[in-house]
Amino acid sequence: MIRRREFITLLGGAAVAWPLAARAQQSPPMIGFLSSLSAPVTSKRIAAFAQGLREIGYAAGPDVTIEQRLVEGDYQRLPALAADLVSRRVNLIAALAPPAAFAAKAATGTIPIVFVGALDPVKSGLIASLNRPGGNVTGVTFIGASLGAKRLELVRELVPNIGIIALLTHPNSPDAVEELRDLQNAASAIGQQLLVVPATSNRDFETAFASISQGRAEALMVGSDPSFFEHNDQLVALATHYRIPAIFQTGENVAQGGLLSYGASIPDAWRLAGVYAGRILKGAKPADLPVVQPTKFELVINFKTAKALGLEILPSLLARADEVIE
Repeated sequence: MIRRREFITLLGGAAVAWPLAARAQQSPPMIGFLSSLSAPVTSKRIAAFAQGLREIGYAAGPDVTIEQRLVEGDYQRLPALAADLVSRRVNLIAALAPPAAFAAKAATGTIPIVFVGALDPVKSGLIASLNRPGGNVTGVTFIGASLGAKRLELVRELVPNIGIIALLTHPNSPDAVEELRDLQNAASAIGQQLLVVPATSNRDFETAFASISQGRAEALMVGSDPSFFEHNDQLVALATHYRIPAIFQTGENVAQGGLLSYGASIPDAWRLAGVYAGRILKGAKPADLPVVQPTKFELVINFKTAKALGLEILPSLLARADEVIE
């Protein structure tokens, strides 16, 4: 069982009234949940979000309603759905993944927005600073791109003397440029060769894996774009078919058959987002709520997948794992 890791929540401090008079008050208040992903994945995030709301005194249903807007990976639909939530005069927008967060911010400068994503929200221009976001946006960031060097280190430990490592990246993802730059810098510092393979949708996966095979890559790092999480089963199946070790962003990917992951807990991140949403509904300003950052991370290894690939996991790596799936 995965052990819960604690985050720096920075939830203290006096709440300051958020000017809601410009909008009609909801009774109960209404939260718009804008998701870049599909219903099955979104429902898990909403469940964790609702847990956080309960911790702050809001029960979904009697105390607050949640309006879902899903695009299932079709990011071009996000602006219209964000505008629809604004027209519904929701009290707050919860944004699942960076594309949804940017669409929500473009749609409104007044309705509070709470996001969860793997990008650096300051470098991307989503907020002014981590400690004082400013404006109407705050939330939780995994800063997934900055973990690239650590994941690169784990790949090299997993496959000693590795030649080429492939990176599957979504070229249109808001955080893809930064993620790629950081990983290339880390690879250059240690003389590691990377093969960058783009995929804008799951329709590109077959071609991408053929390119990975032709490029003689010995391992694959899957980028942080939410569309890759959405189609994890397909990625795992292709990695198994091509017999290539695949390293993912979260333990949820590994539980579904991926080989290894290193990152923060997504369910706990959404729980914290729910706590922030509750505080904002009670009157806190998003501008004054520091963006939450993880301080500890989980290493998850699928030992069954490793055996199927003929990989021997070093005892030193197993000893550091927070969870080993047999």
